[in-house]
Amino acid sequence: MVRSAVARKFLAGLRIVLGFTFLWPFMDKLFGLGYMTPSAKAWIHGGTPAQGFMKHAEGPFASFFKNIAGPWADWLFMAGLLGIGIALLAGAGLKIAAWTAALLLALMYLAEFPLGTTGVYTNPLIDSHWIEALGVAVLATTLAGDTWGLGKWWGRHVGNGLLR
Repeated sequence: MVRSAVARKFLAGLRIVLGFTFLWPFMDKLFGLGYMTPSAKAWIHGGTPAQGFMKHAEGPFASFFKNIAGPWADWLFMAGLLGIGIALLAGAGLKIAAWTAALLLALMYLAEFPLGTTGVYTNPLIDSHWIEALGVAVLATTLAGDTWGLGKWWGRHVGNGLLR
């Protein structure tokens, strides 16, 4: 789809980097590697990877996130991080991974909306969630998994539908 070999390599690099940005938080929250999650709060030690974030949501959507926080949200959040991360790193299943990532990132954005009330932000409307969502959409629509990934092989088995 992308004719330039250099552009395909940059897209593959972007895919791998974005994949790691999803896989690392999964590993950190699962094992408490100490980056954002201390060992005592690891999921394997009874921590709640999504509930803490959701229960502390502020802004117009706070009640929504506080109401849906629970163990099922932890499972869904962790499955999303793992699945998106693996799909992006492998280069297979990019379309469904892009849709899933866009949904996850949109929910994370809304949980922190409006920007600037918590954390450190440099823009009142746009943050890294938007950039990542657009990035995975570009990767899925340009068949970025075909370069340095399993995309071509996967495409032969599943066709060009949502699982591609």
